[in-house]
Amino acid sequence: MHHYDEPVYLISIVAKILDIHPQTLRQYERENLINPSRSDGRIRLYSQRDIDKIKLILRLTRELGVNLAGVDIILNLKETIDAMEKEIADLRHDVQVAKSAHSVAPEKSLVTKKSLYEMIVFKE
Repeated sequence: MHHYDEPVYLISIVAKILDIHPQTLRQYERENLINPSRSDGRIRLYSQRDIDKIKLILRLTRELGVNLAGVDIILNLKETIDAMEKEIADLRHDVQVAKSAHSVAPEKSLVTKKSLYEMIVFKE
């Protein structure tokens, strides 16, 4: 079995798997929606990750009617969201590690919380 990011599929195989014309794949590459690897002989090679991304592009264009400019925006936003979700997960992990390393009694606050009504000053 190949690694998810290993470029092993030729353009003809990907076109057959996804039931699209190879020219469509070349257009997606021209639009910078996908970036397949190249062999030493400049042959396009696609990974499983590339195929999954193409499936997403096809779903957006075929089922949802999104044009390629919209697909580009959606893919960029998805990458940003994925990166942020990973960062949040890493930060949550760091907080858990810090909490477990410093499991001492919580410090008492120097400031007490008051209700909104206790902070109102009335003039006579």
